[in-house]
Amino acid sequence: MKRRRSCLPGILLLFILVGILLVAIVVFVPALAWQSFGPPGPTLNAWQRVSYALDLVWNAGDLTQPRDLAGSEQTFGIQPGESVRSISDRLEQAGLIRSAQTFRTYLLWTGLDTILRDGSYRLSPAQTGREIAQALKSTTLTEVPFTVLPGWRLEEVAASIPTSGLEFTPAAFLAAAAAPSNAPDFLPAGGGAEGFLAPGTYTLPRNTSAEQLVYLLLQNFSSRLTPELRDGFSSHDLTVYQAVTLASILQREAILDEEMPQIASVFYNRLAINMPLQTDPTVQYALGFDAAHSTWWINPLSLDDLKVDSPYNTYIHPGLPPGPISEPGPSALRAVAFPAQSNYYYFQARCDKSGLHNFAETLEQHQQNKCP
Repeated sequence: MKRRRSCLPGILLLFILVGILLVAIVVFVPALAWQSFGPPGPTLNAWQRVSYALDLVWNAGDLTQPRDLAGSEQTFGIQPGESVRSISDRLEQAGLIRSAQTFRTYLLWTGLDTILRDGSYRLSPAQTGREIAQALKSTTLTEVPFTVLPGWRLEEVAASIPTSGLEFTPAAFLAAAAAPSNAPDFLPAGGGAEGFLAPGTYTLPRNTSAEQLVYLLLQNFSSRLTPELRDGFSSHDLTVYQAVTLASILQREAILDEEMPQIASVFYNRLAINMPLQTDPTVQYALGFDAAHSTWWINPLSLDDLKVDSPYNTYIHPGLPPGPISEPGPSALRAVAFPAQSNYYYFQARCDKSGLHNFAETLEQHQQNKCP
């Protein structure tokens, strides 16, 4: 009598193959899309990066090959307030692009969807989808909007420049921010602009230079630095630079503005007893860009990540890191100036994904707050 063979090895092999396939999709496909179509917009989440990358890589020909090499140029108009979906659908209906879906994905991936302008354009089906997308960026506007989001680091601000309508490169911006001209008094000698690029939306002349943008953002930050805030920082024996460093960490840690004063109290309590801050965003900042996940803020961190040899690693170095790690908003600055009073030394994100935290005075209580 023949013995039945176990199907377990086959099932395990299947799981391994599926795992390899998933890793390839999550890691290599976005990297391939980046190489072919440029970096993803800084506001995309992880799921959008993967799904858009899959569409772009699978349907690359829709963007790199023209619809009709012998086609004639025609006028195409964009109406005020017209959606990206409508624009893409009409371009396909007009015979100008190969696929409305892939074209729309390209706009979303690059962030071009945020800077399309109404008006008339001369387009040809002999152009590729990518060339048409670039052509729809208005070159006649004299002013363009530029946004800095709270919690961005310098490189994320730089990454938004190619789709902003401004005419300088990310590299030029980073160089200007590394050594600002006419630096305000609160920046130490030789200090960069990280942490002091005031978040907000600005309307700028298209021909604004990188140096002018950095100067404008620094001046706007300076105007927000009221005597009240300065006094608040001083009452905790912090310089402006140290206070902004702490606020930049707080900006990355807190989900809700209402919790910022309480989280700030935890940081102050730890600093008072020379207890390491042990905050993940400082390690994320030290690690830099994670190509596998296309993010500057890798999450979750591994145990090896927490051992990275960097002065920004607050798990192994007590006190504040050498400088800010992001651009803090007004709420974070105010929370550092005027923190809550508490006996808490720990906080842990609640398990309900509400963005709120549970606070604890002791390590034992903190461990009880951890999610199952």
